[in-house]
Amino acid sequence: MKRISALLLLLTSLTFTPSHAQQAIWDKAATTSPEINADGTVTFRLVAPCAKEVEITGDFLPTEKVMTPKGEITVRKKAYMERNDAGTWEYTTPFAVEPELYLYNFIVDSLKINDPSNAYRIRDTASSYNIFMTPGERTSLYRVADVPHGSVSKVWYPSATTGTSRRMTVYTPAGYEAPENAGKRYPVLYLLHGMGGDENAWNELGRASQILDNLIAAGKAEPMIVVMPNGNIAMDAAPGENSQGFTIPTTALPHTMDGAYEKAFPEIVTFTDSIYRTVPEKNSRAIAGLSMGGFHSLHTSKLYPDLFGYIGLFSAAIKPRALTYPEVYDDMAAKLKAQFINQPELYWIAIGDTDFLYNDNVAFRKQLDDLGLPYTYRESSGGHCWANWRLYLSEFLPLLFKP
Repeated sequence: MKRISALLLLLTSLTFTPSHAQQAIWDKAATTSPEINADGTVTFRLVAPCAKEVEITGDFLPTEKVMTPKGEITVRKKAYMERNDAGTWEYTTPFAVEPELYLYNFIVDSLKINDPSNAYRIRDTASSYNIFMTPGERTSLYRVADVPHGSVSKVWYPSATTGTSRRMTVYTPAGYEAPENAGKRYPVLYLLHGMGGDENAWNELGRASQILDNLIAAGKAEPMIVVMPNGNIAMDAAPGENSQGFTIPTTALPHTMDGAYEKAFPEIVTFTDSIYRTVPEKNSRAIAGLSMGGFHSLHTSKLYPDLFGYIGLFSAAIKPRALTYPEVYDDMAAKLKAQFINQPELYWIAIGDTDFLYNDNVAFRKQLDDLGLPYTYRESSGGHCWANWRLYLSEFLPLLFKP
């Protein structure tokens, strides 16, 4: 009798009260959100019957300029959501949303939250966002298509500079592991993230592997290895995935732009050449990055003028934040002239017309002009954002390693 009672109790608990370990089996979204409509508008919904006010904020909304104690800044507008009688709050964009990958949050009675009906989320520094993608020509590059796919690995390498192992993300193109390609060697792009980012950023927020797969499959980019290292010399890997544990992600890390990373960079190249089937020559190497990564690309390439034949600066920071290693930044004009003695195959600069680093880039281009050093310039609309950096990567890759 006791055995039957115990069995009934177990069945009851399994039927009516899911265990914590398997709770997600019974979970489902409360409503559909976001919903991309046939006319290109997007509808967002949140079931929150007790909320007094709900707003939505995201990079699909327009911007506005506001005054602060530090001067005028550009901020993203918010939109109010409307509540129906059932307690569901809803907002539909009054415009067709352009093709792009977007980030958004809800603000419920002043508290920013994720959309519980959208399982797709991403971290950018210490903030968590929901994501959605609208269809179109540009975003066709960002989607997983029915094409041959490369492999993405998390690789640890020994760093003599830090005395630790450090991690990088490495993309190898489709066919790299195939036996028939065992003797084939590949050029390498070193792709660097911005401040607050890590070795995950370009592949997760930047859709790097999808862009590479799609461009290579279309014959628009050469098959290449792409190394995405962690540019925070004080960290061995991304937050929560490193030896420091579940620390709060921050941009306030030591040695990010003081010369330490630039001095250490050759050890990444040496390791890559020793492990992968690379073409270990200047004109088979490229370095590019966004913001802080653009800063590192600028200063690393001029510090080691015989290392990289292709340089890409995406919304690049130009000025160092500290001078722990002033020799990295001293005599900038002389270092640039030395870099261009054997002219790079490509020196590519891109920035948005409302980027807060725009004027610094204007001044840097003037310096190149005054020195008579050639470069290619790409100016887009918009500011310091992933929409621009994905675009720049899509345009930069086809320019590399052409026979």
